[in-house]
Amino acid sequence: MSENPLRLIFMGTPEFAVPTLEALISWPGCRVVAVVTAPDKPAGRGRQLAESAVKQAAVRHGLPVLQPTNLKAPEFQAELRAFAADLQVVVAFRMLPEAVWNMPRLGSINIHASLLPQYRGAAPINWALMHGDTQTGVTSFFLQHEIDTGNLIFQDVIDIAPTDDFGALYEKLKEAGAALALRTVRAIATGTAPSVPQRELPDLRSAPKIQKETGRLDFTRSAPALVNWVRGLSPIPTAFTQLPDGRTLKVFRAEALADEDASGPNPETGPGSWLTDGRTYLRIQTADGLLDLLDVQLEGKKRLLIADFLRGFNTAVLSPTAL
Repeated sequence: MSENPLRLIFMGTPEFAVPTLEALISWPGCRVVAVVTAPDKPAGRGRQLAESAVKQAAVRHGLPVLQPTNLKAPEFQAELRAFAADLQVVVAFRMLPEAVWNMPRLGSINIHASLLPQYRGAAPINWALMHGDTQTGVTSFFLQHEIDTGNLIFQDVIDIAPTDDFGALYEKLKEAGAALALRTVRAIATGTAPSVPQRELPDLRSAPKIQKETGRLDFTRSAPALVNWVRGLSPIPTAFTQLPDGRTLKVFRAEALADEDASGPNPETGPGSWLTDGRTYLRIQTADGLLDLLDVQLEGKKRLLIADFLRGFNTAVLSPTAL
């Protein structure tokens, strides 16, 4: 196999895709002939152009890098076709036009961070956590017209620990995805890869792109549900709420407390009411129990554990429920 390796084009942009690219580069049964990634974008306070994580990895390995702004452009497609790839591997990239995903003789495969058909869409890791799931996984599948609906190849199940947030689960699935991609490409190379149509199950959950307002905490929900919401958005893009004075408070970690388990007075107030002793805890009344904030960041300030935050915080802004 190594005498006539598969010619691969790899498509991806964020850090999540890098271990997969590295795994494919290291396997002698294939040869990555080019990498397609997003154009450099301004970043940071200086707004200097920044390269994607995938581009940086490709450059380290001396691979040709394509950064199209328009995937339908004839010039880009002609350049892509010139590499004569047998297969394209896609991880965390844009939706491809048919002329691109159908170009290689073996088609194109995608590595998706969920157990398809659950959580089709741009943010499967976030939404699995936000819904309180205890398991997720990675899926390899063949691309076709509708997003994330192609025939399944392999799936690996990953447990979600109660302490996992988006950052922790992202790392688990990043490595699991790389292992799955390599297993999938090996099977395609030997002609043993399955191709199983996805079942349209009832009550499928989607995974749309996370918008800013997605992170706003709704205290008419239960405290356990809000804990999951915080986990699914931490450390980025981060759940948040507004203090009574209008300032934004980001929440990176929280716990659920039943009303009867909460220390200190619990005034007869509705969801969204604040409770604090000014030293060790800051809590918010929800529809069912209290949300105990553990790790927060006030706009324009540093991220702090709650005791450190309260040392420099004027609890008078929480009136009338501040103690």
